[in-house]
Amino acid sequence: MQTGTHYWPFHKGSRLPVLLQIRWLGQFTDGLFQSALASFVLFSPERQPNAVAAALAFTVVLLPYSLVGPYAGVFLDRFSRQKIVQVANIFRALDLIIIALAVKSGLTGIPLTLLVLIAFGINRLILAGLSAGLPLVVKKSELIAANALAVTGGTIGVVIGGGVGIGLKKILDQGHTSDFSDALVIALAALLYLIAATISHRLKRDEIGPQEHEMSAQNRGWREMQEGFHILREHGDSLRGIVATSVQRGGLTALTLMGLLLERNTYHASNNPDAGLSAFAIALGIAGVGIGIGSLITPIFVDRVGRHIWIRLMMVGSIPFLLIFLISQKQWSLILAAFFVGLCGQAVKVTNDALVQSKIDDEYRGRVFAFYDVSVNGAIVSGALVAALVLPVSGKSILLPLLIALAYGVASGYLLRSIRFPPQR
Repeated sequence: MQTGTHYWPFHKGSRLPVLLQIRWLGQFTDGLFQSALASFVLFSPERQPNAVAAALAFTVVLLPYSLVGPYAGVFLDRFSRQKIVQVANIFRALDLIIIALAVKSGLTGIPLTLLVLIAFGINRLILAGLSAGLPLVVKKSELIAANALAVTGGTIGVVIGGGVGIGLKKILDQGHTSDFSDALVIALAALLYLIAATISHRLKRDEIGPQEHEMSAQNRGWREMQEGFHILREHGDSLRGIVATSVQRGGLTALTLMGLLLERNTYHASNNPDAGLSAFAIALGIAGVGIGIGSLITPIFVDRVGRHIWIRLMMVGSIPFLLIFLISQKQWSLILAAFFVGLCGQAVKVTNDALVQSKIDDEYRGRVFAFYDVSVNGAIVSGALVAALVLPVSGKSILLPLLIALAYGVASGYLLRSIRFPPQR
């Protein structure tokens, strides 16, 4: 059992607040950018997405995470993570300025797709760097609480940023075209990324790693990620936790896609996309509240039952609400399911992040988190593709929530059963 967890990882002279400022501002800005992008691509009056189109949008967003992930570990274990975070934020801001100009002119297709891929690829590098550096600014006993703050605060930041973006767009739409409003929101996001780059200058060059004992560079790219996998094989509980987290995130993505189509094409008139976008934002906001509660209760329950039991319990915690949504696919049951899937999913993610960080030495942590990221994002893309195959244009489906519930049950009952997922030192 994991005991002695500290709930408040701040001390005099702590550098954690600086790291959190960079992460939270960046992820708030991610939400701002994504809301404008969703408005332009999925909620424009002239565009009525089906499941395949929406899944393709999800895949485009997540593809760079899987492409960059294998190479992120190479850079994060070789070069100053502080410099990587700073320079990457600057490049991301420049890319968003170009995207804003493209959106203003109504540009779609491959050119816009490539620009978006670059933006999200850079984002992956930044988040991986901050995650790999977190254990260097807190004590080992404070990792659960620090991850709860970093990961959950960032996720809530995305939700809040999305809501702010939607609100700004509504105001701007009163005097501008929809595309021009989206472009202005994206330009604001570019400015905020530059501010995040400025904040990262407050960290010392090697403060978040890598440390001097790093391995000499011999492998590259996918071979580095494979090395991360082999390292994890020596820590079976961490590897199984990563797989379980991936399953949970894949199910959450499928549910999000279902909710998007229901709000866009069933719960509201398809010729009134603004109403659908607003309702979808509310559903995401309530899911964000669940995420916040999941992070707040996790350190308390981990201290009482241990990390492994808590992960196992949270994998099945949302199943009853998925079954309620399966029986009655109303707006209230969608919101209920979103709240509890978000709560339980965040509890799993925060706990497993700390589990991996506590088991893996810093010299290998970048590679391990590269594998972690690719595993999670591969599951997210898979969840989107399964949803695309199952969902009709309306978004209504009995099969999809049943499949999600079954996946969570199998992960907890088989993958995480006590004999396979025991606490390891």
